[in-house]
Amino acid sequence: MKRVYTCFCTDVIHEGHQNIIREAKKYGRLTVGILSDSAMIRFNRFPTLKFQERFDLVRNIEDVDEVVVQEDVMYDKIIAELQPDYVIHGDNWLAGPMRAIRDRVEECLRTYGGEIIDVPYTYNETVKRADQRIVEKLAMPEYRRKRLSQLIGIRPIVKAIEVHNGLTGLIAEKTVTQHEGELDQFDAMWISSLCDSLAKGKPDIELVDMTSRFRTIDDVMEVTTKPIIFDGDTGGLIEHFVYTVRSLERMGVSAVIIEDKTGLKKNSLFGTEVEQTQDTIEHFCEKIAAGKKVQLTDDFMIIARIESLILEKGMEDALNRARAYVGAGADGIMIHSRKKDPTEILEFCDLFRKEDEKTPIVVVPSSFHSVTEYELSQHGVNLVIYANQLTRSAFPAMQRTAEDILKFHRAQEVDDRLLPIKDIITLIDEL
Repeated sequence: MKRVYTCFCTDVIHEGHQNIIREAKKYGRLTVGILSDSAMIRFNRFPTLKFQERFDLVRNIEDVDEVVVQEDVMYDKIIAELQPDYVIHGDNWLAGPMRAIRDRVEECLRTYGGEIIDVPYTYNETVKRADQRIVEKLAMPEYRRKRLSQLIGIRPIVKAIEVHNGLTGLIAEKTVTQHEGELDQFDAMWISSLCDSLAKGKPDIELVDMTSRFRTIDDVMEVTTKPIIFDGDTGGLIEHFVYTVRSLERMGVSAVIIEDKTGLKKNSLFGTEVEQTQDTIEHFCEKIAAGKKVQLTDDFMIIARIESLILEKGMEDALNRARAYVGAGADGIMIHSRKKDPTEILEFCDLFRKEDEKTPIVVVPSSFHSVTEYELSQHGVNLVIYANQLTRSAFPAMQRTAEDILKFHRAQEVDDRLLPIKDIITLIDEL
């Protein structure tokens, strides 16, 4: 009997999957692979069901002869093990980033004469609604809130990018790339006080109040599912910070990062060029402990951002603060630097990891941007935040467009570098 293989990365079996199973059974004995959690979140949505539940969901289908685990997005290993005569998949992988998966499958099968069967993709109102319900479930606070800590436990390094409105949230949510045979996407979103302030035309001095910033969170949450990390600046007064923690937790935000500075907030990248005052260890620990005390779930994370290297206080001061902040209950440590060379950041990570193997380390490589995610992960970093790149890329493009329209007194000269409106609209899902 011929051997047939297909792979599912889903939390629900709908008509489309049933159709693939029916077609597959016409060709022989059917083995279904269930994509592992780590592989699934590499290019697809975060699963709403535990892996074993997804495995059992498929194993209980009558026409399925065998169920196996597929550990990678690419099929190379599973094809080498099973040597299927046919690999069957919906024809939605004929275009877009998924084309890279199909091309690689075709190469693997060609080595021994296997074939691909492309089944017309099923998309009707029932299937559409099933997909929408998964997205709606992922967006619910109780699911979204815990996702960052789950990702840190699964991914070699979690990648977050700044968003400051619903549209940038959709870019972070839906951008999937194919490079050198690998698919990848961002894992989380960073709502930066700097970019939120800039989007509103305000200075980055904690001038935009929390009510306004919470509205930005609402706008992003309404159209996305990925976990959100909130830039809490200094956290403000302890008496105010506890309310911020409660509000963020209730909304479904995964984490807040607060920096150990006091007084009028100035952007860290100014370093010692402007007057900046670092908080005392004792007072900042009190703030962390107060925030942890009012939490109602174990899902929400308070991450302590250390400014010692920014303010040239030295490595030992940074490490002393890290120890104290973890002792006060911090769920992670963010170490910051404005140097272009990542040496001092990597040194901190190595020294901290010798003492503490578990507490997540967060970095923001805005100035030391040459370091790769792989290098950071090798030094124990768990979360990398690209904190302002979308804002910084948008501004010069918009400014140039405005200047050219004024220069030529028409829009023709700028049109060839503009994205068609219909392409932007396709980012937005209709209910």
